[in-house]
Amino acid sequence: MTLELYCATDVGRARDNNEDSVALDESVGLAVLADGMGGYNAGEVASQMLTSFIKAELGRWLKEAGSAAAVADVRRAMDICVDNANRAIFNAANTNPRYAGMGTTLVLATFREGHLLLGHVGDSRAYRLRAGQLTQITRDHSLLQEQLDAGLLTPEEAVFSSNKNLVTRAVGVEDAVMLELHQHEVQPGDVYLLCSDGLSDMLDSESIQQLLLSYPSLSEAAQALIDAANDMGGKDNIAIVLARAEGRTRQGGRAWWPFGRKQ
Repeated sequence: MTLELYCATDVGRARDNNEDSVALDESVGLAVLADGMGGYNAGEVASQMLTSFIKAELGRWLKEAGSAAAVADVRRAMDICVDNANRAIFNAANTNPRYAGMGTTLVLATFREGHLLLGHVGDSRAYRLRAGQLTQITRDHSLLQEQLDAGLLTPEEAVFSSNKNLVTRAVGVEDAVMLELHQHEVQPGDVYLLCSDGLSDMLDSESIQQLLLSYPSLSEAAQALIDAANDMGGKDNIAIVLARAEGRTRQGGRAWWPFGRKQ
């Protein structure tokens, strides 16, 4: 299989600055997305610190480890990298008054041979489009999700909830953070979407699915999603990462995964 990656951000229609950040390292199948929070420009600082740190540190580890690295070792490297980034952001927030209280969500995708290791913190999301069907493959760390899980709200009521943007877990707000991490099988033709809530709050799953199915290129699909979110009000910054797996298993052998953009 080959992996094609594309990312984009947009300030939206209601904000003056962009607190969303994305980073890719196609050579190792790495994608990072963060949505910052905090006063002044602190949210922007937190998200950029996180994506830059993970791209540099985890990207270097993945290059050195190579494709033969065991899944358990990659998972441990992801955990350690996020923990180190969390401490760096937490320390910055506690030593610079301008950054007090800053933090950020995270979605972290590491594509390996035939599978995806997906980690997240907060309410930024990941979806998978497979055989024309879109599925959300992360579960928000938010007060709203807890209320839904407890049966205190219906999905219809949740659309109008005032608790939409209250996260229960974020990177940098405490001296430790738990990365929720899961492994997913990757099949040829899969498309993966990582996004901030600037997209998912504006568009429902059906609308996202239809747009992803309507555009043949990742860049066109990303722009269509951003335009649609802005047309619905663009109430927040919008960040998008799209990844598409193409190819087939070698005849009589195991799946192969040369990293990098599809030619």
